[in-house]
Amino acid sequence: MTLFLQAAVPADDRRRGPLAGARRVTATAFAAQGAAVAAVFTTVPGVQQHLGLSSLVTTVLMVTVALAAGAGSFAGLAAIRRAGAVAAMRCAVVATAAALLLIGWAPGQASVTVAYLLFGTALGGIDVSVNTRATAVERAYGRSIFSSFYALWSVGGVASALLTAGMARLGRPPEQILTAQAALVLALALTIRSHPIADTAASGAPSGIAAVPLGRRTWAELVPFGLVLLVAYVIDSTVSAWSTVYLHQVLAASLPTAPLAYAAYQAGTVTGRACADHLIRRTGPAAVIRAAALVTATALAALAGAPGWPYAIAAAGFVGLGVSAFTPLCLATAGKLQPDAAEAVLARLNLFNYLGVLSGAAASGLIGSSGHFRLAFAIPAVLALLPLVIARTFGHDARLRPGPR
Repeated sequence: MTLFLQAAVPADDRRRGPLAGARRVTATAFAAQGAAVAAVFTTVPGVQQHLGLSSLVTTVLMVTVALAAGAGSFAGLAAIRRAGAVAAMRCAVVATAAALLLIGWAPGQASVTVAYLLFGTALGGIDVSVNTRATAVERAYGRSIFSSFYALWSVGGVASALLTAGMARLGRPPEQILTAQAALVLALALTIRSHPIADTAASGAPSGIAAVPLGRRTWAELVPFGLVLLVAYVIDSTVSAWSTVYLHQVLAASLPTAPLAYAAYQAGTVTGRACADHLIRRTGPAAVIRAAALVTATALAALAGAPGWPYAIAAAGFVGLGVSAFTPLCLATAGKLQPDAAEAVLARLNLFNYLGVLSGAAASGLIGSSGHFRLAFAIPAVLALLPLVIARTFGHDARLRPGPR
């Protein structure tokens, strides 16, 4: 993974000193977050089997993660204002590693619930801090680089999913798998350092920065991006939380094979996000959003109708390819609405994120627990067409504004 992190910063950028260092550190934090999320979702069947949890209880736990992440997002906002974005994301990544250990070694339902709560809270803290820092770094670069951060998020997810699949094939129990995952996340956390960058308006500078209120116009302009973000996370949470279970329970894939759908999904997002910044500069964000919506809807329909697990793995890869552009484009554009309060804008935009995770994971889990996992993937295929209607909102650069209106 170190090679991928180094590749996140082009060779000509590495001569920029602190700015290039800030980009590498931000990419590392994104990779750690992606690895942590994959670790939780790809071990759901193993934890479920190990603790004897029902499908309904498992669904409630996934919903618990989403609710805790929503609260964690605002806790992260407070941490950014007190200690800065870099310190906040470092602490949050370390906390996710601790939560992975607790999930793996939890002796029962009550303790695993507490562990998932901690994981969700830490995840929300990572979300707001890494996106705040990424917004500042992109603004300092002066060109679109936001998708490259999310490409590293996906690289972390692929590495983690393959680690789960490999250890499961060796017959390792979930506590050993999650211990290895926690070690991976912690190793990434230990490399996070602070680098000064010129853009302090959205960099999450430590203490002493007064909270800037958001204007009503900013709230109104957030809604279209929030709706696309909601759709993105309904899809992401459905594929992330339940593709492994879907392959295992419906398509008769073995426990070592089942996580490969998640790995393919994340591999698709790596590919899409590696190309997204170039495509955005070449064709414009609106065109990218429209193409992404069509690919995503088609791939989800194929996933829902897959006759066997090899077809489902391929379809999951194309879902990742399509949906990969939604989140970075939403966050990058929204972060420019009010740069002196970017952390507050992103924390509030994250509400749509967690609403999407909550509704996606809960709805697909409830539908799946009733024996209709195919329907659980077919419904998001329809939702994936919504960005076609909103795409024109991304066709204009957000204006930089100093304060509320």
